[in-house]
Amino acid sequence: MKKINEKLSDILDVEPIEVTSAVTEVVEVTDPIQNDADFARKNIRQLIDKGNVAMDNLLHVAKESEHPRAYEVAANMLKNLAEMNKDLMEIQKRKRDLEPKQSKDVNIDKAVFIGSTEDLIKMIKANK
Repeated sequence: MKKINEKLSDILDVEPIEVTSAVTEVVEVTDPIQNDADFARKNIRQLIDKGNVAMDNLLHVAKESEHPRAYEVAANMLKNLAEMNKDLMEIQKRKRDLEPKQSKDVNIDKAVFIGSTEDLIKMIKANK
């Protein structure tokens, strides 16, 4: 790949682009919902980051060439980036919806007052 990159750079008379290798990270999570949500979120964030870099390059090409097709491609890229941002937020919402809900409501069937009758009378008078 490096040789192709250098040859193309020489032919086109531009500086070669540095190619970084993708590092995959294996995360063991017992909850498949959590695992899938994290995996999807990480992938979408990487796509958004790469899309932002590509968008900058596309806008530069469109500006320099002033070609209508270049502007059309840039507009489609903007639309795709906006959709990916919505997808990222949708993942968060779905993840929240799938998590078990913790009830904060407490039902008291029987209440027992611990104290003297005098304390009870004072408390009842204070509530009135």
